[in-house]
Amino acid sequence: MSFSAFSQEHTAADTAHAETSVAHAEGEEKDEDISKVILHHIADSHEWHFFGHVSIPLPVILYTEAGLVTFLSNKFGHSDDGTQLIEADGVSLVKYHGKYFYPVLPKNDHGTYIQYDSRGDILNAKPFDISITKNVVSLLISVTVLLIVFIGIAKAYKTREGKAPKGLQSILEPIILFVRDDIAKPQLGYRYKGFMPYLLTVFFFVWLNNLMGLIPFFPGGANLTGNIAVTMMLALCTFVLTTVNGNKNYWGHVFTPHVPWWLYPLMIPVEIIGLFTKPIALMIRLFANITAGHILILSLISLIFILKSVLVAGIAVPFVLFISVIELVVGFIQAFIFTILSALFIGMAVEEHAEH
Repeated sequence: MSFSAFSQEHTAADTAHAETSVAHAEGEEKDEDISKVILHHIADSHEWHFFGHVSIPLPVILYTEAGLVTFLSNKFGHSDDGTQLIEADGVSLVKYHGKYFYPVLPKNDHGTYIQYDSRGDILNAKPFDISITKNVVSLLISVTVLLIVFIGIAKAYKTREGKAPKGLQSILEPIILFVRDDIAKPQLGYRYKGFMPYLLTVFFFVWLNNLMGLIPFFPGGANLTGNIAVTMMLALCTFVLTTVNGNKNYWGHVFTPHVPWWLYPLMIPVEIIGLFTKPIALMIRLFANITAGHILILSLISLIFILKSVLVAGIAVPFVLFISVIELVVGFIQAFIFTILSALFIGMAVEEHAEH
């Protein structure tokens, strides 16, 4: 083989390899962009996005070492490199990929105002963020709806006692009776009345926010029950109720379990750990199921833009509609599971020895 032919062969191979590398890099970048879009849609935000570049700015409230700082999230717009200098209430902040840091440090080698230590941790202090985010607004909307509905139904029960229900009362009464007869009574027995307000509140709160999360436009679109902080607080409420109402029989099972005494050093720590694993399971189950449903729907939609095929669109769209219908059922089931497990844990705490 001549040197010229050898060079041409290797040049062609190098070109093909370079084209493959570029295509591979573009594919990785596309996958990364899709992942960012999906994670952005299921995450909390300082603005409520509608479509395109249309969004509602929300109040940003930060507590820094220099005091309280407040401003609207759209005051400083967006930056291409993810880094912005922000001056508000006389305090200089750095906005870096949607998060705020303080104080402003000199630019690093990459041209941003974020400094890192030898371990890669950010040196800029992160202020205490008490902003009214999209999830907070969704929470306030759902609470307002529940208050209006519950107060209206409570008044209807008082004014129409002994009469057939009407209007909204007649629509929701079968669900209220379902929570009472199929969740509260079987798990709590004759004590169910004292815990009905909490069980009804948890059931309707989780169910309403599960449904609102499936609506792609305002006032829906927020992934509230897919936020682990929200599910943690719901599980914490169940944990507090269980702990406060625990009777002697309940605590006796924890500290004097029905096993030979020589197994106490093993069983007592296991029982104590069990006190915390129950609410943790409640927290993770609701968070994981709701978040997984949102990711699945967004992933199916993303296939259309990744493959850019009419055939894929014809398959993906029916699947998205099917999964959306399934998610309506899952939203109800998750509300039911959270409520019945809460009733079960409380029932175990208040159960008498004779009943056991």
